[in-house]
Amino acid sequence: MRIFRVYKTLLATAALAAFAAGASAQDIKLGYNGDLSASPSAQSGQAAVLGMEAAIADLNAAGGVLGRKFTLVTRDDVSAPPKSIQNMSDLIDNEKVVAVFGPTNSGNAMAWKHIANQKKIPVLGNVGSGTDITKPMSAGADNYMFRVSMVDREQVAALMAYVKKNTATSKVVGLMAETTGYGQGGLKDMEEIAKLQDIKIAATERFGVGDTDMTSQLSKMKAANVDTVVVWAQGTPIAQLVRSMEKINYFPLTLTSWAADNITFYDAAGKALAEKPIFMRTVSETRTPAQQKLFDRIGSKLKAPGSFSFALHGYDSVLLLAQAMKQANGTDGAAVRAALEDLKTPVQGVLKTYEKPFSKTNHEALTAKDLVWIRWKDGKLLPYSDALIQGLNPADFKQ
Repeated sequence: MRIFRVYKTLLATAALAAFAAGASAQDIKLGYNGDLSASPSAQSGQAAVLGMEAAIADLNAAGGVLGRKFTLVTRDDVSAPPKSIQNMSDLIDNEKVVAVFGPTNSGNAMAWKHIANQKKIPVLGNVGSGTDITKPMSAGADNYMFRVSMVDREQVAALMAYVKKNTATSKVVGLMAETTGYGQGGLKDMEEIAKLQDIKIAATERFGVGDTDMTSQLSKMKAANVDTVVVWAQGTPIAQLVRSMEKINYFPLTLTSWAADNITFYDAAGKALAEKPIFMRTVSETRTPAQQKLFDRIGSKLKAPGSFSFALHGYDSVLLLAQAMKQANGTDGAAVRAALEDLKTPVQGVLKTYEKPFSKTNHEALTAKDLVWIRWKDGKLLPYSDALIQGLNPADFKQ
């Protein structure tokens, strides 16, 4: 009799375990592949994950999608392309995720985007801003790379429009960029759009992402009488650049990539020098009620308040994917891709309301009109405006 009871207990335990495993197997598994620890941009990846986790918690609390809950698997690529490629294969082949978010660094996406396209796994980038990330592998090919984040070319178009309008003080223009894939991709955009705007470039200089002294490059800019410099680099090297400007007492008008919003830039530059560059990002520290509500939930976990914009990208990217899965009535990659390209229902995000954010030929949810001009002021990322900015319109953003 005792043996029979033990046997029944074992059967019940096994049944419960099988039920639990079955329930878990029904979860919709998502992946994040990006730098969470190594580069100056790691805090951006961390913030994106926090935003994604908040969106997943909200969706799950409302019953999930198609009666299933979401789970998130994160992989730190430590800013290294080989590791990022390995992570991508692991997430898809072993973890069986149905979609991937990230990466933090643009060059890593370029290293593995072919994997996502070959395996038909939708990717929603929410940090990396390299222009070529969302371009199809070949003309007319199905493209599984989408983005809810800044786009380098959109930023460059706006910055160059500003330079073009600034006829009073931007008479001699120079370009500077770090030697990473991110920097060189931005440099390509700057050169191409300068040509479209008929802006003559007097000098172009490059520097390493770990360089701490750019006085040699700046001296060449100064010798060429450059009065305006447009810079594409990560936060820390931009800080070293403005510190180098101070060393030779040379302060041209400086417009930079959005990476100047990173606290690593502010800390390395110091208050006075941090207030020199003008740049763009998706949100300032002046928040809407919905944004403030999310900040109140996750703000204490952010490495820096300025990285909150990436949490917004992360949150909204999950909402867009969830809506596409509803429309596709499943998680099949090809069906979800097609749904993303033709979303029938507007999605209320925390950055904005997305009405048909993507199409077959456009995989960017955010464009120049969604961006905010920013300048550091007293340790805060505040909106910046002047007569030139107020006079800009979308037709000025040639690209």
